Amino acid sequence: MKKLLGIVVLGLLFSNASFADRLRIVDGDTIVLNGDKIRFSGIDTPELKQTCMNGDEKVFCGKTAKMLLIKKIGNKTPECISEGKDAYKRTLAECFVNGESLSVFLVRSGYAFAYRKYSDKFIKDEEFAKENKLGMWAMTFQYPWDFRKP
Repeated sequence: MKKLLGIVVLGLLFSNASFADRLRIVDGDTIVLNGDKIRFSGIDTPELKQTCMNGDEKVFCGKTAKMLLIKKIGNKTPECISEGKDAYKRTLAECFVNGESLSVFLVRSGYAFAYRKYSDKFIKDEEFAKENKLGMWAMTFQYPWDFRKP
């Protein structure tokens, strides 16, 4: 396992807390872990109300991203490496389950994008999904940051 010097590791297990008390999945790139709201750094997933078009079929791609994350986490508690706070006072972090980055998983599945405005860490994972037409890359979609614009 990587040596984590000077980095806060979140997600410690509390033996007297139930799983539901420790973790809540807000959307595809935000969780609440032990009361701390964590936004996955370097990626952006579609908003919950955001849809994509797969031919003539409307797909709720934001809800799909959240469901993928729920399924991937299962009954495990993510371990998150904090990278500071954002403007909304959320913890920015990369989170892992069984040593696997949830951000890499979401981006390579095609239901998250490398958030180039803030990081270049996940660009290769996004290129993989795009080249293989995975997830949203097989559909017509709007980038989440464009969807959020008024």
